[in-house]
Amino acid sequence: MTVRAARLFRVILSVVSCLFFPGGGSAATPADSDRRAVEEATELFRAGEIDAAIVALRKATESGSSSAEAYHLLGQMYFKGKKKPQDAVEAYTHALKLKPAYPDALNDLAEVYVAQGKTAEAEQTLKRAIEVAPKREESYVNLARLYESRHDVPAAINTYQRLLTVRPTSADGLFGLAILHEGQGNNKSARELLARLTKANPAHADGWYQAGRLAERSNDLLEAAYAYRQAIAAKPNLVDAHYNLGFILRSQNKPAEAEKEFLEVIRYRPEYAEAHMNLGVVYTSMNKLEEAEQEYERAVALKPDYAEAHYNLGVFYELHRKDMPRALAQYHKYRNLGGRDDRVERIIGTAGR
Repeated sequence: MTVRAARLFRVILSVVSCLFFPGGGSAATPADSDRRAVEEATELFRAGEIDAAIVALRKATESGSSSAEAYHLLGQMYFKGKKKPQDAVEAYTHALKLKPAYPDALNDLAEVYVAQGKTAEAEQTLKRAIEVAPKREESYVNLARLYESRHDVPAAINTYQRLLTVRPTSADGLFGLAILHEGQGNNKSARELLARLTKANPAHADGWYQAGRLAERSNDLLEAAYAYRQAIAAKPNLVDAHYNLGFILRSQNKPAEAEKEFLEVIRYRPEYAEAHMNLGVVYTSMNKLEEAEQEYERAVALKPDYAEAHYNLGVFYELHRKDMPRALAQYHKYRNLGGRDDRVERIIGTAGR
C-alpha cells in the first residue's frame, strides 16, 4: 500500500468510525466526528491530495453530517481544486442552509457566482455577508471590486467608504478608494487617503508608490523621491519605483544615484529598454562613453520601435563619436517612427543635398 493510499485509508476509516461508531471506546459526538473529518480533509487538501480529501468529506456529508464547515470545505475543493463551480455552489448553499450567518461561505459563494458571470447573485450574496458580519473587511472589499468590474464607480466608492466607517485603517479600503478618486481626477483626496494609508501601514509598498506618482505629477519631486524610497524599502523588487526614482535623480543631476536605481531596474528586468536608454543618458553625463554606447544600443535592440532611443543614439554618434553616417541612420529611424525634431530635420535635409 502506498503512503497516499495508507493516508486515505486512515482518513476514511477515521471518518466512518466517527460517524457510525461514535461510542467506540470514547465519548465521541457527531460534532467531534464532523470536526475530525474537516481537519483531516483539510490536511489532505493542503497536501494537494484533492480527490482523497473530497472522498473523505463526501463520506461525512453523505452520512448526514450537520457540519456547515464540512460543506464549506467541500465547496472550496470543488471550486479551487476541481474547477467545478456548480458543484461548489451546491456545497456552499448546503452549508448556508445549516448555518445562514456564515460569512466565509457567503464570500466564497459570491466568488463562484462572479466566475460564472452571475454578478447580480454575487452582489446579493455579498450584501448578505455584510449584514451577518458588519465588521468583516473582506465582504466590503469583494463587493467594491465587483462594482469596479461593472464600472459602477459611485457604488464602489460608497462601499469603500462604508468599510472605512467600521475599519478606518483598512489598507484595502484606503488604497481602493484612493485609486478610484485618482481615476476621477480628484488627486487631492487620493493623496490624503494614501497619506492615511502609509501612516497606518508603513510597509504598504503600493501605497507609497502611488503616493510617489501623484506627488511627481504635481511636481513635488522631493516628496515623490521620498515616497519611492519608502516603496522600495517595503518591496525591494518594485521595479517601477526604482525606475521613477532613477528618472527623478537624473533630472536633479545626481548621476551616481540615478545609475544605481536604473541598474536595479535592469537587475530585476533586463529587458526594460527604457531603463537601458536612461542609463545611457546617465553614463554620457558621467563621460562613461563605452558604457553609454552599450546601453543605447541595448535599448534599440530590445525595442526597435523606441523612437527616443534612436534619437539619443543618433546624438551620441554625432557628438561623441563624430560618426555622421551612423548618426544619420539613427535619425532616419527616429523620423520614420514618427519622431519630429527641427534640428534632426535640418541635418537630414543637409545630408540629402
